[in-house]
Amino acid sequence: MDEQHRALSKHRFAQAERSLASAKLLIANGDFEGAANRTYYAVFHALRSVLALDKKDFSKHAGVISYFRREYIKSGIFPVEASVIIGDAFDIRSDSDYDDYYEVTEEEIRSLLDSVETLLGWIETYLCERW
Repeated sequence: MDEQHRALSKHRFAQAERSLASAKLLIANGDFEGAANRTYYAVFHALRSVLALDKKDFSKHAGVISYFRREYIKSGIFPVEASVIIGDAFDIRSDSDYDDYYEVTEEEIRSLLDSVETLLGWIETYLCERW
């Protein structure tokens, strides 16, 4: 692995951590829809941090998610539960961003946040081993 892709991976994971921190601030302020958006982006940036090590990237979110599921979850590098967390984050974010009448509850976003923190922990462990 070259230093450029290692640096990109670290940068993307830092973005994931900042997105997660923003989500926590938004929850504290009662903005659960905004928190859903930031929580999803924490996942998205974390996935892209892993892909950077393989010199892979995609122009669409679905491409990033599909590749990660195929190469890292299906292969057993990450548990199947990771796929569920990714799907939940994507669905809640999509619903809250695009469905006029969907409202994220505090319980729902706190549960998602807990799951995403677990996912980011798995990813951080993996990244640290590869960096």
